[in-house]
Amino acid sequence: MKKSTRKKLFRSDCLQRLKDISTYRKYSIDKKIIEKMYRIIKENNAREIMLYLPLKSEVDIYFLIQALRKEKKNLYVPFMEGKSFRLVKYRLPLKEKKFGIKEPNDSKQFRKKSIDIAIVPMVGVDCTQRRVGFGKGMYDRFFEKNIKNIKKTVFVARELCYSKEVVTDHYDVKSDIILTQQKRQRMKYVRNCRRSRGRSIRNDY
Repeated sequence: MKKSTRKKLFRSDCLQRLKDISTYRKYSIDKKIIEKMYRIIKENNAREIMLYLPLKSEVDIYFLIQALRKEKKNLYVPFMEGKSFRLVKYRLPLKEKKFGIKEPNDSKQFRKKSIDIAIVPMVGVDCTQRRVGFGKGMYDRFFEKNIKNIKKTVFVARELCYSKEVVTDHYDVKSDIILTQQKRQRMKYVRNCRRSRGRSIRNDY
């Protein structure tokens, strides 16, 4: 089976798992993950933070955004532009655009600078620490241009959907930390994933 086909099947399976989480469980899961995110931000003394505005299948981080705004953190979110996006400062009101993505009004105020932490939603991840998203490629294109300005990347999802085989491509975004409802996962690159069957993601917390 081609890697592209494996990736599509893996994405489909992960999305179904996320869809099957009940509304009641979502609230409880999101609360736990937000607490972990907040601790990571504190541990890293992060001030310049890249976030996202969640879709229904993604961890709802609006409570985190509110808390960080009160602390006068500089928050940036994606503003769609062609096949990728650029960062703009988070501000109200928000508008809904295609794919159900919400955005603030366009802002020319953001100047390219170092991002302390980029928090990125994921659908799944494989043993290379690389992200499987919705298949639009927007994050991949953004990170390709801006990776030198991002100090740490954190993937978040309600469930850990993990492939022991390589299903991603070299250009897919790579994580430093993964947060799910399980323990916080720090992943080490596995040189040959297919020979690492049975090896799980290392848990440091």
